[in-house]
This record gives sequence, C-alpha cells and structure tokens, in this order.
Amino acid sequence: MNNKFDALKDDDSGDHDQDQGSPKDCEKENNEDEDKEQNTAKIKMAVPGVGEHPLQYNYTFWYSRRTPGRPASTQSYEQNIKPIGSFASVEQFWRFYSHMIHPGDLTGHSDFHLFKEGIKPMWEDDANKMGGKWIIRLRKGLASRCWENLILAMLGEQFMVGEEVCGAVVSVRFQEDIISIWNKTASDQATSGRIRDTLRRVLNLPPNTIMEYKTHTDSIKAWVDFHGLVTASGGR
Repeated sequence: MNNKFDALKDDDSGDHDQDQGSPKDCEKENNEDEDKEQNTAKIKMAVPGVGEHPLQYNYTFWYSRRTPGRPASTQSYEQNIKPIGSFASVEQFWRFYSHMIHPGDLTGHSDFHLFKEGIKPMWEDDANKMGGKWIIRLRKGLASRCWENLILAMLGEQFMVGEEVCGAVVSVRFQEDIISIWNKTASDQATSGRIRDTLRRVLNLPPNTIMEYKTHTDSIKAWVDFHGLVTASGGR
C-alpha cells in the first residue's frame, strides 16, 4: 500500500463485529474513584491481525468529560480521562472509529484524544512535557469533519516529522469547539512550522484562520495561576 492516507480514507472493511467492545458507550461517565492503574491495565498492546494493513505507530483513543464550574481541587484530570482502546492497523482503526460518537454529537465539556500508544494525553507525560500544541478554534458544526481529516492525516503520516507528533485532541465546548495537535519538541521551530502548514492543508483552512501555538510549560503555568494550585494535571 503506497499511500496509507488513501487506505485510511477508503479501506473500511465493514468488519465491525469483532470482540473489541463498542466505544459508543464512552460518553457515559465512569466512576471517578476508579483507580488510574486500572485504566492503564485495560489497554493491551495492539497487534495487527493477519492480512491487515499495519500503521507505522500504534495508537490509543481516550475520552474525557467534566462538569464545568466544578472546583479543580475535587477532580483529577488523570482520573477523569478514560481509555477507549488501542489499535495497530487500518482495519482496527475503522472498527473503533465507525462505532464512536462524532464530536459534533457530543454534549457538554467533552474531549476525544488520539495519542500514540504509551503516551497519555497529559502535559506532564514524558513524551509531552517538553512539547506544545497547535490550537485551532472552530465554530460549531465543523468539529466532526476537521477531527476526521486530522486523525486520518496523522495516522497516514502526512505530517512527515517522524516521531515528533504525539497525538491530537478535539474539545467540545458550549460556544465553540477546539482542535489541537501535540508535538514533542516545542523549541524545534522548523518542525512546528511544518506541522502548522500540514495542518492548514489537511483541514483546508482559509488563509486568515488563526492558529495558536502554546507550549505545555505555558499551559501548566496558566492553569496554576488561574486555579491557584501547587500542581497542575492534565491536557485541557
């Protein structure tokens, strides 16, 4: 297969009845007291099936939702984020994705995260802590299309920056939706510039679209300053 992006776009095997569970239930909030180690244990190392088209990297879908206005001290981001499952091939991706709720149909303060297997969608993760993210704010109605185009480009290695891309997030909010893509090295301006240009192309963004780059260090500082916390946790 010469073009993985084309394969991702076109190769929906239709075999969605495998015993991997239905991620459609991910919108339901789980018990917040569930131990975070149990979350990690739920995800087994993904392996391509016989005859399937392997991706260059394995990935994990995550989901999070919180109640806006709830005091930050009573809710741990790490406890609130839930793994949906991991995949290693084009076919396994479609089995998950075709059953998942589209971002445009999510309600409240909800997020989908797609990160390379082994990387948590948190600022403090070893793979993320020296990095940052490109942020695009979208008017309502665009999130589902932009999210699909972004993750297909990421899985199909369209960004051409090697291991620099860590993952992507779509955040559904009341007034707007937010798309972001995270990379490992915030100080590498050439790489972040290439990611920006590719992002603009794959999302077919108008030239005047505002794209903001924010380091995770700055995100943590802003979170601490706003909430008055000693430690910050998350990838909000």
